Amino acid sequence: MNAILLIILVFAGYIIAYKTYGRYLSKKIFKVSDRNIVPSHEFQDGIDYVPTDKSIIFGHHFTTIAGLGPIIGPAIGIIWGWLPALMWVFFGSIFMGAVHDYATLIISARNKGKTIGELTGNVLNPGSRIAFQLIMQVLLTIVLSVFALIVSTLFVLYPESVIPIWLQIPIAILLGRIIKRGGNKIVYSIIAIILMYVTIYIGMLFPINIAELPFLSRFAGNQTQLFNIVAIIWCLILFIYVSIASVLPVGVLLQPRDFINSLQLFIAIVVIVLGVFVANPIISAPAINSLAFEPGNDVPAIAPVLFIIIACGAISGFHSIASSGTTVKQLDKESDGLFIGFGSMLTEGFLAVLVIICATAGLGLGFDFNGEILKGSDAFYHYYSSWSATQGGISNNIQSFVIGTTNLLAVIGIPREFSAVMIAVFIVSFANTTLDSAARIQRLSMQELVGEKRKFLNNRYISTIIVILLAGIITFLKPGGAGAKILWPLFGSMNQLLAALGLAVVTVYMHQKGKKYILFLVPMLFILIMTLWSMGINLFRSIQKADYVLITISFVILALTGWLLFSGLKTIIRNRIT
Repeated sequence: MNAILLIILVFAGYIIAYKTYGRYLSKKIFKVSDRNIVPSHEFQDGIDYVPTDKSIIFGHHFTTIAGLGPIIGPAIGIIWGWLPALMWVFFGSIFMGAVHDYATLIISARNKGKTIGELTGNVLNPGSRIAFQLIMQVLLTIVLSVFALIVSTLFVLYPESVIPIWLQIPIAILLGRIIKRGGNKIVYSIIAIILMYVTIYIGMLFPINIAELPFLSRFAGNQTQLFNIVAIIWCLILFIYVSIASVLPVGVLLQPRDFINSLQLFIAIVVIVLGVFVANPIISAPAINSLAFEPGNDVPAIAPVLFIIIACGAISGFHSIASSGTTVKQLDKESDGLFIGFGSMLTEGFLAVLVIICATAGLGLGFDFNGEILKGSDAFYHYYSSWSATQGGISNNIQSFVIGTTNLLAVIGIPREFSAVMIAVFIVSFANTTLDSAARIQRLSMQELVGEKRKFLNNRYISTIIVILLAGIITFLKPGGAGAKILWPLFGSMNQLLAALGLAVVTVYMHQKGKKYILFLVPMLFILIMTLWSMGINLFRSIQKADYVLITISFVILALTGWLLFSGLKTIIRNRIT
């Protein structure tokens, strides 16, 4: 398969989907009108509720929902072959992910900017609100804990990224102030992104590896202990950072920094596509990897695992939390929602497709392995001959993508050393964005959960301290901040479960309004079946291992899910009777 042809077909498909299905949902199903007052105007407070230009919100929303998901997921998911991964990303992002993201954004906008958890109480019953928000709190705590560990690990793996990542903060704050005072958004954004690439060069010259600090070696008996100490230091710094970032007004840091990151993404997309067009690579990796289906191979069954591993590139429950958590509170008018909610999901899908191309066609251009140059299918099978080969940590999960991308960028004259650091900064930027956006969203959800009557707990500073402490406790349960790995087996399934439950709430809501709820019911049923199937497999493994923590949490989550689904079904039946 020619990679250029694949890019053209996918890009054209997404444009058609946006202009047809997206507009159909906007005009015919939701009947979007800018005469409806949105929460950013109704509750404008200069902190969380801030009417904002749609290009700025697109940058915030996209970088929040993307994270590492559309990179790691597809980079692992192609183990069954590039075709199944591509088909799930393309059709899933159009008919499931974009529908899910856009629907939760618009419905939240029409319900005073309430999160999907709070909306559950309005749509189903008050008790179901608590169930949904408890699931949200568990998922967001895992996200905070895991992403703190991921970012700290990435800082160790890519010390050249440390300076560029932290210098993003003053650059973003300065950009936000200039735009707020009426400065030309385009001109100063270009200046900001140029400064970002200058910091990448500075990071190459001055990599920051705190493991090399002399006094740290005194506290570490070996390399493992040293790594654990460094990870703890970075996790603590990151928790302090997100505690501050999540309570700042969105226009101070969150919006401009995410906008810079989105520009960084579009530049990355452009240079990768340009590299593909210049290199004109053939996808020599198998469309269907027969090796993965052979008896005795440790690769799990394609269903349901593919639909859990590849989440953000197709559909992800975290997106509904972002749509109804922070994005809706910045939405200037309803018509902007199509570009932000539907459009950003299709953009993420396109990014996931580029990852698939980089990890197959780009990787196939060759790399040096112990003096031997591996090319074509040999390069693919080096990373995808077995499931265990993809499960060796963050570096292993993204290595095929990094090598493939540097190969493509080298073709257009970008030095490999610079492109490797650029990709590292790109990856860490997205992980960091997800980290502090998740902290803000969890703080808002916590405030909703405790209610306005409990003023002490409802305070944004106190609620932020609570959510950070919860994540910190989990993170430091094990050496080196690895406590998050205790709950990590639940993350993928819980994330997709939240997507199914979000669609369930949308389905009931649309049924109550007399709309075509079948458009939301079908994807809800599909992702729910895949998720419950996966959770069942994980629960069985936990029972075999006598892992009572995971067994208990799994049963609690399943019980809460059953409660929500029963409430939804009861509401639909009651509506039919009345």
